[in-house]
Amino acid sequence: VHLYGMPAKMAEIMAISREFGIPVIEDAAEALGSSIDGQPCGSFGDLAALSFNGNKIITTSGGGALLSNCADWIVQARFLSTQARDPAPHYEHSTIGYNYRLSNVLAAIGRGQLQVLDERVAARRANFERYRNFFEAYDGISVLHEPSPGTFSNRWLTTILVDPARTGGVTREAIRMAMEAANVEARPLWKPMHLQPVFEGAPYFGDGLSERLFEQGLCLPSGSNLTDEDFGRIFEVLTTTLA
Repeated sequence: VHLYGMPAKMAEIMAISREFGIPVIEDAAEALGSSIDGQPCGSFGDLAALSFNGNKIITTSGGGALLSNCADWIVQARFLSTQARDPAPHYEHSTIGYNYRLSNVLAAIGRGQLQVLDERVAARRANFERYRNFFEAYDGISVLHEPSPGTFSNRWLTTILVDPARTGGVTREAIRMAMEAANVEARPLWKPMHLQPVFEGAPYFGDGLSERLFEQGLCLPSGSNLTDEDFGRIFEVLTTTLA
């Protein structure tokens, strides 16, 4: 998963894949426009998924795309996603299929938006820089940096970690609630899957890192159309809360 648009460690992942013969499926839903050494996220693994949901950098209001260099897999995916209809003059099905195809109208909207992808990515990255510069004045607030010179994140969402031990007791939740009171949306990082009620009782292997990230992490407003006035409101809340 290229989480929040930050490329995963694909060199290490692909090395393990080659050594043990494990197929790699990239969740690039949040990473359109991100890359590693110039290679786009979503082009490393055997299969990859993109999302064009309403909150993504480009959107068709919903849906997404499946990527692969294996033509046979794409043919099969198209077959399954268009109700698995057999080549017959009548409707005949020897396989269970689904209605997962994107409509022509929405696909056209998506193709049109791809032309401004670089502009949208530039806007998201500019958002991140504004936040990064702002938080330099505060202890206990950290942002997610690109791990190497060749890593390029689309900065789909700017996220921070809030360490109450260094912020004078100010928590992630205190910041989120202050934002909410000012009608500014901010959300915790993704809740770990093993903490979801639907998976209660399922086996879990981990060291507690995801729980700590969930407890301390916050997603900040990151839309491509944020204005100076919007940032003024956001920074006013943050300044008051972190004072």
